Amino acid sequence: MAFTIFSRLTSLNLQIKGPQTAFRALCSGCSLSVEHDRQNRRFTVTPGSGAGGHAECAVLHYTFIGEKEVDLVSTYVPDTFRGQGVAALLSQAAMDFLVEEHLKAHISCWYIKKYIKDHPMKTYKELVIP
Repeated sequence: MAFTIFSRLTSLNLQIKGPQTAFRALCSGCSLSVEHDRQNRRFTVTPGSGAGGHAECAVLHYTFIGEKEVDLVSTYVPDTFRGQGVAALLSQAAMDFLVEEHLKAHISCWYIKKYIKDHPMKTYKELVIP
């Protein structure tokens, strides 16, 4: 199952891999992968995938607060990733997850609030619980 989302930062492809979903981002010579770990309710980006090391990863945490409602709780991006659009990539993956699963969201994370404000897609705004 694949689809394309256009944004000023990246072009994403969705690929289903069992219980986890991977978003691949191609950006000026680099390749970042956002993994959706449904069991642990988080999205992650790990630097140097395939390097075999235990690198610190960027993460967006969420929790279910109802049957069809989630709270996008927090994002964390390590210093090595900052300023490269990684938090935006995580936020986009989370918002696309909401769209695909027909979920509504309470946004606790200040960065995701900023992301939605900076990317005024009607679809995203309709998913936010005020």
